[in-house]
Amino acid sequence: MKILYYDSKTEEICNDLKKATKYMGGNKQCAISLLARINALRAADVLKDIVKMPQFHFHKLENKGKNNNLEGYFSIDVKTRRDKWRVILEPLDDDENPFIPCNIDEIAKKVRIVEIREVSNHYDE
Repeated sequence: MKILYYDSKTEEICNDLKKATKYMGGNKQCAISLLARINALRAADVLKDIVKMPQFHFHKLENKGKNNNLEGYFSIDVKTRRDKWRVILEPLDDDENPFIPCNIDEIAKKVRIVEIREVSNHYDE
């Protein structure tokens, strides 16, 4: 699968162990897990390959009134469900545009491009 990044900072965090470790408060195990998740995304043929793997805990993000429009965004856990870190991503079509509407059940078998919006500590949000 092709991976795009929202900005250069996100790209660096997702591809550089030292920067990921620093971003994650010195937690090298989480940083290693993050890079493994990115590699798994890269190795997948389509997004459905990730969706069907329970250890990723792929799920739709909800708008919770915090002025964040999360419509069309999804998340995977960096390490485990109990861990606070997650990767927020958006499925894109072959022209690198978001799906509107974004019904994951209908598009997961054909999504070959995702944009990683951010790596976040979802308890800080």
